[in-house]
Amino acid sequence: MRTGVLGGTFDPVHVGHLILAEEARRMLALERVIFVPAGDPWRKRDRSVSPATHRVRMVELAIEGNEAFEVSLVEVDHSGPSYTAETLETLVQRNGALWFVMGVDALIDLPNWKDPQRIIAAARLAVATRPGWERVNVADLERQIPGLVGRLQPVDMPMIQVSSSDLRQRIATGQSIRYFVPAAVEAYIRREELYGER
Repeated sequence: MRTGVLGGTFDPVHVGHLILAEEARRMLALERVIFVPAGDPWRKRDRSVSPATHRVRMVELAIEGNEAFEVSLVEVDHSGPSYTAETLETLVQRNGALWFVMGVDALIDLPNWKDPQRIIAAARLAVATRPGWERVNVADLERQIPGLVGRLQPVDMPMIQVSSSDLRQRIATGQSIRYFVPAAVEAYIRREELYGER
C-alpha cells in the first residue's frame, strides 16, 4: 500500500495541513496518509504546547470522513522526546515503504534535525513547493545530507497562507478562525477553551 506520513505538532491542525496531505495523496498516488501528532516535540521546548490529547482529537475531527486519512499515536504513546528518524523507522516496520510529506521550511531545516541521514534512509521526501521553494539550495543540502537529492520529490502546493501560530494568536485576540480550520475543529477549540478562547 502506497503510504504517506505527515507529522507535526498540529496545534491546531488547519486547512493547510489537510490540503498538503491531499495534494501529496493525489500527486504521488498514495492510498493513505498517516497524520502523526508529535508526542513530546523536542524542538518546541521553548514554548507551551497543548496536551497531546487535544491535538490528537483535533486531527481526528479534521480528517473524519476521509477514508484515505488516518491518525497514528506512535509518537504520543512514546515516552520522552520523539524523533522523526525513529518514528519513520517504526512506521516502515508496520507499513512498508513510506513517503514523508513536509513543507519547504522543514526541508531547509532538515540538517538540524536529529539523524537526517536515517530519515532519508527510512522514507522518500515529498516536499511542498509553496513560497520558499526558490530559497532551497539543494546542492548545499546534498553536501550536508549525502543522498538527499535522490530521495526528494517536489509536490505542487497551492499558496495557502495559514499557520498554527497565527491561528493561536487570532484565537487569543478574539478574531475569527472560520474556514482556517474545519468547523468541527473550531467547535472543539471553543468548547475546550484552547488558546485563550473564552
